[in-house]
Amino acid sequence: MSAQDLITLPRLGAPTVSADGRLAVYTVTDTDPASYARTGVPYLLDLTREGAQPVRLDFGGPVSGLSFGPDGQLYFLSDRKPTASGDERARVWRASVTPAGRVGTPAQVSSFDTAVDGFAVSPKGDKLAVWAEVARGCPQFGCETDGTAHLTGPGDGRLYQGDEGFVRHWDSWETPGTVSRVFVFDLAQGRTSGSGVAVDGPIGAGGPSGDTPTKPFGGSEDIAWAPDGSGLYFVAREADGAEPASTNLDIWFSDLSGKPPVNLTAANQAYDALPTPSPNGQYLAYVAMARPTYEADRMVVMLRDVKTGVVTPLTQDFDRSFGTLAWTPDSRYLIATAQDVLDTPAFRIDPQTGAIDKLDLMAGNEAHIANVMPLVDDRLLFTRDSIAAPSELYLSQGYGQAVPLTEITTQRVAALAPVEVERFSFKGANGDTVWGQITKLANQAGPMPAILYVHGGPQGSFNDGWSTRWNPRVVASQGYAVISVDFHGSTGYGQAFTDSIRRDWGGKPLEDLQKGLAAALELDPQIDGTRACAMGASYGGYMMNWIAGQWSDRFDCLVQHDGLFDMRSFYYATEELWFPRWDFGGTYAEQSALYEKWNPVNHVDKWQTPMLVITGEKDFRVPYTQGIQSFTALQERNIPSQLLVFPNENHWVLNAKNSRQWHDTVFAWLDRWLKPEGTAAE
Repeated sequence: MSAQDLITLPRLGAPTVSADGRLAVYTVTDTDPASYARTGVPYLLDLTREGAQPVRLDFGGPVSGLSFGPDGQLYFLSDRKPTASGDERARVWRASVTPAGRVGTPAQVSSFDTAVDGFAVSPKGDKLAVWAEVARGCPQFGCETDGTAHLTGPGDGRLYQGDEGFVRHWDSWETPGTVSRVFVFDLAQGRTSGSGVAVDGPIGAGGPSGDTPTKPFGGSEDIAWAPDGSGLYFVAREADGAEPASTNLDIWFSDLSGKPPVNLTAANQAYDALPTPSPNGQYLAYVAMARPTYEADRMVVMLRDVKTGVVTPLTQDFDRSFGTLAWTPDSRYLIATAQDVLDTPAFRIDPQTGAIDKLDLMAGNEAHIANVMPLVDDRLLFTRDSIAAPSELYLSQGYGQAVPLTEITTQRVAALAPVEVERFSFKGANGDTVWGQITKLANQAGPMPAILYVHGGPQGSFNDGWSTRWNPRVVASQGYAVISVDFHGSTGYGQAFTDSIRRDWGGKPLEDLQKGLAAALELDPQIDGTRACAMGASYGGYMMNWIAGQWSDRFDCLVQHDGLFDMRSFYYATEELWFPRWDFGGTYAEQSALYEKWNPVNHVDKWQTPMLVITGEKDFRVPYTQGIQSFTALQERNIPSQLLVFPNENHWVLNAKNSRQWHDTVFAWLDRWLKPEGTAAE
């Protein structure tokens, strides 16, 4: 498997299903192998016909955000011109579709002057919720003042106030006073009508001041219609001076009267999200964290009685953090997913008793199950991926083991050299059980150099799932054995294990990595531990800098991507301040000794390992200057080094051409230090 294979493999998107559970529509993103241009292609699949084949849908141009309405029509976003003289702007459209895949003539639904970022059709099909970047003081869907409050002129400087929240976030500079907002319009004969209702209410009247959907990663999961269409649940946060240090997302409800919405979770100062009303309208399920300012706290499934307002924590005694929620059509069960050791399985939760059953939907390991959609007759539609293969669509009958419905990449992946993935555990720091995985080519003879993979987060996991960025299969295909270790701080092992990294960034995790590498080498004698490199991004990049000073004689090379180098300068340059404040117990001024205890810059005098440094100029989480600083340290000590800078990438490398360059550069670096002279890739 080459980098070209990884980049050009088709990518399955989340499905949408018709109200009767018969038809599923999903998008497959294809990448041109020469130009690397990406195109989303929609397909329709009849879920009621065994052996039915997907049918490609033709909407007469690119579309996105496909969603079935209650009328059976497909609603979507398109920037096509409504008339020959019209302009290209994202609008909502709809079209009929037959079970055979015949698409009717698309009809325009919205005609706003402001481009639409997303939408949700009401359960009765009589209203449409739309969202876009709109000035908080604007009473309608778009004003001339959108995005201009900080442009005071006469120059092009942006003026920010100290009490207005983020200055920049993830990869974008903020526009004070303008946030993502949701408006609801009536639908009359398939077209929006009226001036619309702002669900966040009039400014200064008690509604939220921040983004819906939330930024930087929020989407349609932040918005949910009441089952009878009487109102809208939505997630929002406050855009004020406390925003960079707050994880307090709240769930609000608007009755669409134009009055201020009601904050349903005001009592919880921590994270509340995923509003999921039961189809019968009796309950609102959602997830909540208990500890303010901690972004990796356990997400407990909460159940709110809509009539009484009584809230019951359903999974309080179940030590896993749930990341998705969906009701069965009869409102009998909640189906939720959560990381569990190295898998992400689905669980069935009884809202009446609180009983939780882990579902066995796949032969072998569950791996990574996502996009779960419960259907009538106890069917579950979902996607599943693993280290071995990308996502495919599956269907389970009666909560039994599922059958595949698609073969999007199956044949292409089957033609590639197979890999073996072996899970292992060992006694790590404090004698705790720590898990890891070894990924290597299945049929390779002779010894393989070792690659130690270190995940980011740090509250995360290199679990059994496919990745388009840090993919162990493509690295193993270069002739290496990839060893990943879920060190203390990783997710999927209970909240205490996740919490244990706090104030101990360079302690237990490093011990786990050292013991994990030793355990893997003892388990698999084919791995050549005398030839080894380590690589990681974000916290994994921090660990590369930390290893350079604390384990300096172990590796032949390091690959450090977007890693923290100087904890003091990082603290004063990053955007989400709740993250370092929680992990280090306070601000830099309050906990400077602890920040300096785990600060890689303080151990540069021991650096000796060759390092490739990679960074993106639009990374505001770990600003690219951290990479520049580490590269300077390498140069000063005459350590072999390279610096790869992507001007238009953020904390991740997403562009297809940049991804190819990333992989080519990394593979050449690994080959240079690990493969015998004359065998390294050019």
